[in-house]
Amino acid sequence: MIQRIQTIYLLLAVAALVFALILPLGYMVEPTGVTNVFKNLGVSLVGEYQSTWGLFAILLVSLLTSGSAIFIFKKRMLQLRFVIFSALMCIGYYLAFLAFYLVLRNDAIIFQINWAFCLPGVALIFDYLAIRAIGRDEAMVQAADRLR
Repeated sequence: MIQRIQTIYLLLAVAALVFALILPLGYMVEPTGVTNVFKNLGVSLVGEYQSTWGLFAILLVSLLTSGSAIFIFKKRMLQLRFVIFSALMCIGYYLAFLAFYLVLRNDAIIFQINWAFCLPGVALIFDYLAIRAIGRDEAMVQAADRLR
């Protein structure tokens, strides 16, 4: 239902996650001056391709759960669980990114973060706002049920 504020928050979270999937996370600059683009699906370092598809999978799962939470507005507690799971996946994304960074880093390679790296964090903030709005709706329904 589009008139609920949590739907707007979830749509903004979905938009942030879509852009996070598409845009590069950063650049890895080698000492020779060669710049390698670090995307969610992988990075090409020193002539060989290093796959980071796990980052893509985590963002995709978070995107699908946030997107599907929009359409289950009649079951607020299930919607709340979906949004909490999406928020946990965003946190897991940053932990997985840290793991991939530590594996792929080299003393000679400099990593430059792109602005798109913060988009899962923005989606996490919108998920938190949606959780609060769903909680307010549930409290309002419980209060209305007590009055009957």
